[in-house]
Amino acid sequence: MTSNRTLSIHQPEDILGYIPHMLGYWPEDSLVAITMQGKTLGATLRVDLPHLGSFEARAFFADQIRSFLIADEDANGVVLAVYTDSGWEDGNVVRQTIPLLEALQLSLDEVDLSVRDAWLVGSEYWRSAYCTDVQCCPVPGLPVERIKNSRLSAELVYRGSSIGPSPKRAQGKAATAAPGVLDPRVLAAESRYGKQILGRWRSAHCMAAVLAVWHHVLIKAEAGQLPAPGTDVHIMGFLRATLKIPAWRDAVVVMAAAGMESAKTGASAFGLFVDQECSDTPFDPQELGIPLPVLSAATAVPDGHTEGDVFTYGDVLLGMQPDMPCWSMLDSLQKVLAGLCVEGESGIVPAASLTLQGWIAWCKGRGSIAHACLIGAEAAQPGYRLAELLLDLLGQGTICAWARSSSTAWRGPKDTVA
Repeated sequence: MTSNRTLSIHQPEDILGYIPHMLGYWPEDSLVAITMQGKTLGATLRVDLPHLGSFEARAFFADQIRSFLIADEDANGVVLAVYTDSGWEDGNVVRQTIPLLEALQLSLDEVDLSVRDAWLVGSEYWRSAYCTDVQCCPVPGLPVERIKNSRLSAELVYRGSSIGPSPKRAQGKAATAAPGVLDPRVLAAESRYGKQILGRWRSAHCMAAVLAVWHHVLIKAEAGQLPAPGTDVHIMGFLRATLKIPAWRDAVVVMAAAGMESAKTGASAFGLFVDQECSDTPFDPQELGIPLPVLSAATAVPDGHTEGDVFTYGDVLLGMQPDMPCWSMLDSLQKVLAGLCVEGESGIVPAASLTLQGWIAWCKGRGSIAHACLIGAEAAQPGYRLAELLLDLLGQGTICAWARSSSTAWRGPKDTVA
């Protein structure tokens, strides 16, 4: 579900204040490009700031950026922000960045995407890239607190948006896990439910029960009723136990993105189940206070889909189907996953949690966060196969199809910015 409420931009600080909320962190050594659709902000692209010494290298880089931005077919302009801490004290920051900005402007002009404005942002100062008026843009620049305290940034914080640590500062750490020590009661519940269900991972009835619990929790999270970590140790323990089975792990993300029937039918198509006709149910979701009616297809079809929409696991995991995923459910899944583990935890459970969070970030076009999550997954469980595969995907520069179109891309905070 999306909101029709509009957030208004009154000054450059508003756009620059919006960027870290959109990305989820304050960029470092980055180029951020945002397409414009009239006066409305469109798709956001963040890439590492290149070190390019020649005109040819800058032109090639600019053409690559253009190839991503033209995926927003409704765009008719672009704004740029260069995040760097180099050159501020000696006043050379403009001279150092202008060649790159000129290359971008030349390339984008070829497809009628004019650069409407560009800014340079450091850890202490910011300024317009093109302003020469010292009254407007003094040396070394304006205090960066004006961005952090901008009207739009304050409104986003009021609406519940937050800015996390930079992925570069979180390499190898479970930055998207809860701080502290895991409640021993959660571990006890995880062990108890593991003994009850893990040996039945090829049971259709057991998977139905697993998906019922996950679906119930995601619906609660979507409605803003997610309990604080540790308040329901039995559900947390159960969810952690299910992440140990790759087939269930994959079924959960397919269900969140494409609906319950795709999760069940896709698993069946893989020949996963061996006892479809067996009536023995090794676990009853009602043990956790979760009603059985959530298993019905009527409650499991995401907005914009019909009951007949069923997609394969491969198509969903590669971001090819459905035409647009249920972003609200994926947002809820990310929140739930982040609450299941704690910083510094090792093993299969945190590896699975971070890998799925990395996949969701990749689907949203947030490559830096995806990479940090996957590196964290590898640190938690070296050789974790899905994390390795997704890291290969990111290493090839593959962008999720959902993120390449403004009509299907995740929109960040549930508001329009104009």
